[in-house]
Amino acid sequence: MNEYLIDKRQLRRAFNRAAANYDAAAVLQREVCTRMLERLEYIRLQPARILDAGCGTGWGTRRLAQRYPDAQMVALDIAIGMLHISRGRSGWWQKLFGGARQAQVCGDVEALPLAANSVEMAWSNLTVQWCNDLPAAFVELHRVLKADGLLMFSTFGPDTLKELKQAFKGVDRHNHLNRFTDMHDIGDMLAHSGFAEPVMEMELLTLTYDDVRSVMQDLKTIGAHNATAGRGMGLMGKRAWAGFTENYERLRSGGKLPATFEVIYGHAWKPQPKHTSDGRAIIRTDFNL
Repeated sequence: MNEYLIDKRQLRRAFNRAAANYDAAAVLQREVCTRMLERLEYIRLQPARILDAGCGTGWGTRRLAQRYPDAQMVALDIAIGMLHISRGRSGWWQKLFGGARQAQVCGDVEALPLAANSVEMAWSNLTVQWCNDLPAAFVELHRVLKADGLLMFSTFGPDTLKELKQAFKGVDRHNHLNRFTDMHDIGDMLAHSGFAEPVMEMELLTLTYDDVRSVMQDLKTIGAHNATAGRGMGLMGKRAWAGFTENYERLRSGGKLPATFEVIYGHAWKPQPKHTSDGRAIIRTDFNL
């Protein structure tokens, strides 16, 4: 068994439990979403239908609806609790901005319950790191996009929570953190999945905390604690917790404990097909001479 395999049932339960209090702690998620929205300033696209894959409580969905008021929003999340919160908060937004259309779907990014060629934009903020088969997820996102459609996403890279990784060393034999994929490998996956012109960027964002419990509580509140098969099944013992805390305290700087996130941004396009469904080559005749 792969110890880094995500337990999707555990993941769903974690995000269902986190739904009610998620927004209070999702500072990083909102900041990354805002930076993704800024990147849309440089992209000329007026999508009729947008998929928000991993919509959470709908904070990003509502801002996409504001930016594209004529588009239908398809808000998808693996946790029904997140969709319930999103639905409760979308009513006032729809009235304010003229009734932006929205469909809500409970589903997994790795097996999207959507028709092929059904959306012009696929958007995903800090979700695909929860996929067990990232190439398969990109294939699915490619499938539901129309030709010339845009995929824009963010995810976490290998240096995410590096302080926690360091603090957990030698504490016990369990796996305490998810494994994150390198930016260059993600770019290769996009190309192999059929996307064109992939653009990848990375930046490090660091949150600071007063104590270790605050770090762990924030991760729990946003549903981002360990959901891998190699995790411990019970509470951490007193000795292990003391060792972990002592290790983490050594990293204190300026009176605060750091929690670093390697944030990866990516976007790519679904190109026009080169062959028809029966295998015949498509030859462009619209060249400017």
